Amino acid sequence: MSNVNLLEQFKWECQPAAENFVSGKVDALLSKIPQAAVLAERLKDEASVRFIDMVDTILLHRDDAQIDAIRAAGWTRQNESAGFTILTNELGLFPPIAINTQQPRGTVCIDLKVEFVSDFLAANDLQRDVVGEPLSQMRSAVLHEKDGFTLAAIERHGLRGYSPDLSIKPADVLSVLEAFRLRPRFVENDVDAFKATQDLIDNGIAKIGRPYTCDLFFAAEREYWMKRNRAARAQKSRQDRRGIGWANHDHHTYRSSREAFPMLVSVFEKLGFHCRERFYAGLEAGWGAQVMEEPVTGIITFNDVDMSPQELMGDFSHEGFSGKPDKLGTVGLWCGLHGEAFLQAGMHHLEAQFDFDHLRDHLEIEAGVKTMKPFTDFEYLTQAFTEGERWKVDRNRIENLLKTNHITQEQAEQFRVDGAIGSHLENLERNQGFKGFNQKGVSEIIAATDPRKQMAGTSR
Repeated sequence: MSNVNLLEQFKWECQPAAENFVSGKVDALLSKIPQAAVLAERLKDEASVRFIDMVDTILLHRDDAQIDAIRAAGWTRQNESAGFTILTNELGLFPPIAINTQQPRGTVCIDLKVEFVSDFLAANDLQRDVVGEPLSQMRSAVLHEKDGFTLAAIERHGLRGYSPDLSIKPADVLSVLEAFRLRPRFVENDVDAFKATQDLIDNGIAKIGRPYTCDLFFAAEREYWMKRNRAARAQKSRQDRRGIGWANHDHHTYRSSREAFPMLVSVFEKLGFHCRERFYAGLEAGWGAQVMEEPVTGIITFNDVDMSPQELMGDFSHEGFSGKPDKLGTVGLWCGLHGEAFLQAGMHHLEAQFDFDHLRDHLEIEAGVKTMKPFTDFEYLTQAFTEGERWKVDRNRIENLLKTNHITQEQAEQFRVDGAIGSHLENLERNQGFKGFNQKGVSEIIAATDPRKQMAGTSR
């Protein structure tokens, strides 16, 4: 593969025709079902979440002209599941379209994605029959029906389509989740900690399959991250008012040392991820990233690491890096202060999909959580961090960084007294199905969150 193809292999573009198709179906349903329109307003008002971002699947009657329009808008990949023909759009972030001849002609059903159907029903005071056993790969409930339109809630755990693995045992699901929640993070040797987690993943795959194991692993990761981030807890509480959990997650971000980076990639590949686009911020920034995606769950990770421009073109995700830099970059210093994001520190941030302006305003009003200046402000993509959570730094880590000349005496003293910025929640709004990232904006926020620049008093 040439260097040009390596960097341009994933060129995400806006998909206005596909967005118009989805928004047309959503608008039609909201206009026909008053309760759905009320829910959409409450999602925005109480959780800053847009209804359209929560659409899991659109179910339609087979219609040749309609299929032609769907394909023209980008839905091309096809598979069969439980009598449905399912089309997916690989050009952007859009829900699958499920087509079934048994669906009455002219009707539309929208499945709304939630983390747990029972939580959603309880939060919205709804008494509905739930299809699917607790802890199964899929559960759903019809919420409202009117004039050929149906709104349902659906939870998925490592499943695309409508054919769950009925052999999965609830006790195995709970045991795998428990193992991930209790996995060893504070181990003297990071290599041993990675190996222990790999063993837990292998055990999970053997019990409940790879996709469900992946789903549970990241549920535990979000839980650990929330314990260390007040903005996350405040926003999760808002989303729990409407019972959606973290079903609106966009990507999970990990900061890694150069030494641990191949291990991080290897663990994610074991969970079913493949490598997508890579980033390099430029000569002065000194960092790069590998984006990874798991196609069944749709989970995306953004994995940051210190690196040089010469290292970008190599297979750094698998072969790693040779030599140690004279100076730690933003990512390396963060890991030096807090530990690996995969282990001791937990995720650097979770990015979820919101109504950007609404979340910025209401997080500050309701929880006193301020948002930093947007590092991306396009019509199709807006991104900003909440102000960082300041963590206490272990004295041994400070001394090690001081001995290796990666921080000054003054910086060491400030880290001892005031700690250092650890994690964020990221506010993101995507439009026109844009699936990519703003490399320049990401580069700027990486530089802005360097612990050496975030000293006492800048963020609380």
